Amino acid sequence: MAKSEWYVVHTYSGYENKVKDNLEKRVETMEMTDKIFNIEVPTQIETEIKDAKKKTVKRKLYPGYVLVEMIYTDESWYVVRNTPGVTGFISSENNKPIPMEPEEVERIIGRPDYNQELIRSIDLQVGDKVVVIEGPFVEKTGTIQEINLEEKYLKVNLSVFGFGREVLTELALTDVKKE
Repeated sequence: MAKSEWYVVHTYSGYENKVKDNLEKRVETMEMTDKIFNIEVPTQIETEIKDAKKKTVKRKLYPGYVLVEMIYTDESWYVVRNTPGVTGFISSENNKPIPMEPEEVERIIGRPDYNQELIRSIDLQVGDKVVVIEGPFVEKTGTIQEINLEEKYLKVNLSVFGFGREVLTELALTDVKKE
């Protein structure tokens, strides 16, 4: 039996999810579940934090492209190629689709953060004065010492006990706002 491989399908920009839905329906109705297995629109969830408010957006990593795992045959090619919104495969000079390298598939789909939230930007920086708006230190003020976007936290020197005494505290990015 031939093995399945991943292929890159070009679509009209903005139609990636529609192509995915249409192709999934066509695979079922045309009884191609034994040849076409997975259809992916690679995305990244991005979060912007501004004034302690979160705005989350799902962004396509490759606008105008859908990834399809299938066993390449004339029939599977036909089903994918003739799906509404599909303009073609990434192919060689003789129009035969070129499968993705396993490393490419792993880099795009196999990564641990696939479809996970990414905090893209915040309007805070080291040295900013902040007020805690969530958690046990609500209304305490402090100065940002470190920001870690990847782990979604920051370290703040908080005035906790009065008398000018500060404690270095780890807080979630969304637990503070600029003073």
